Amino acid sequence: MINIKHPYVEREVNMVNLVEAQKPLMHALMKMAGIRPYTVEIESGTEMSFWVPSETITKPKKKEEKPKLIAKPTKPVVVLVHGFAAEGIVTWQFQVGALTKKYAVYVPDLLFFGGSVTDKTDRSPRFQAECLAAALRKLGVEKCIVVGFSYGGMVAFKMAEMFPELVEAMVISGSILAMTDSISVSSLQELGFSSSSELLLPNSVKGLKTLLSIAAYKKLWFPNRLHKDFLQVMFTNRKERGELLEGLVISNKEVDIPNFSQRIHLLWGENDQIFKLELAQNMKEQLGDDTTFEGIKKAGHLVHLERPCVYNRCLKHFIASFLASNKTK
Repeated sequence: MINIKHPYVEREVNMVNLVEAQKPLMHALMKMAGIRPYTVEIESGTEMSFWVPSETITKPKKKEEKPKLIAKPTKPVVVLVHGFAAEGIVTWQFQVGALTKKYAVYVPDLLFFGGSVTDKTDRSPRFQAECLAAALRKLGVEKCIVVGFSYGGMVAFKMAEMFPELVEAMVISGSILAMTDSISVSSLQELGFSSSSELLLPNSVKGLKTLLSIAAYKKLWFPNRLHKDFLQVMFTNRKERGELLEGLVISNKEVDIPNFSQRIHLLWGENDQIFKLELAQNMKEQLGDDTTFEGIKKAGHLVHLERPCVYNRCLKHFIASFLASNKTK
């Protein structure tokens, strides 16, 4: 709130949050692309918010009415799983419209992002994966291709490991199988941070600017006002998200590379400073012959936002080739 003083008038004016103000426009664009919001109750105390294909739910006639599930998806399903700094449709805003013509696109908000909540105390990627899989089944999804970015990639890996009958294939960007203590320590030290929370849960304009400068290939310039508004809107549930970060790190001794049955495509920004190209290439070797790698030049960790046209072209090519090869089997 800001005070405006004038010789004749003194009044208070509410400052509009510019990021919050953009939400109706983004929501309208998502609906135009063919997806609408829907909340799935997984069990009492745990619910997950989604954007789902419009044709699978009713369109409420009144604002207070909740949509109802009326159909299963009829097109191949693609699930877009977001990272740690923003909810689903903000993360994937440039991908949704590129995919909805041919695919049934589902965009979840993981627990403690967007409107997704739980009263359970489990903060592990395994629990996120269990909830996501349960929600997808309640939505009538029987098989899907999962696209996971950063934190969402770790959840995707875990879901593919636990539910191979649900996850047919994966596209992973800027992520790893699991955050081991050695990778966590070395990565943070190299970036100049003492903890994951310090990097990924900034509480100041300076901290957010630092995160964006690390995550992007090109320097992004926004006015301080926009940074402040982004902090208010996108970095909610700080306590729980801090616990998610703590639940992410496992001991080196606990690492066991699953024998994935799925096709996996690693789609990377070649200038990723958080999970560098070498990590992706090493992971490809560890995962075996059914894993492919593709690098996108002049892109960092936020490859899907920085080079959306190139990213979408690579993503669609992999999905189409996977589905075509599946038909011939």
